[in-house]
Amino acid sequence: MLISTKGRYALRVMIDLAEHDSGEYIPLNEIAQRQDISEKYLESIISVLSKAGYLNGLRGKGGGYKLTRKPGQYTVGSILKLTEGSLAPVSCIGNKQNRCEKSAECKTLPMWEKLSGMIDDYLEGITLAELACDPQGQNNYFI
Repeated sequence: MLISTKGRYALRVMIDLAEHDSGEYIPLNEIAQRQDISEKYLESIISVLSKAGYLNGLRGKGGGYKLTRKPGQYTVGSILKLTEGSLAPVSCIGNKQNRCEKSAECKTLPMWEKLSGMIDDYLEGITLAELACDPQGQNNYFI
């Protein structure tokens, strides 16, 4: 599993919005500047997050973006699955319809399924709130 730039940047945007949440809309150019990501690239990421209902957007003066829920209600897993699709470590388990014809006798399939479950459990166990606000004032996650 290799997380793309799109997935990593989506997490950074969501963390930025959580950290700067004042109830007001945050302009895209401010997020882009703080995160050192081009506005044009962020627009495509924001579009995916907005269509999925993760963000509310408002156009015009005073516009921008804000989270639709509390940061603790978003998981890293849900954000990455939205932007990446499957987080499966191998393609044969990423899509049940794409199963290999040898899956019935495959000796490694159970191992890959277990690894996939471990990845999913781990990433679903980390919330946006945990990444945005470490209780000791330190952020131990690097994206």
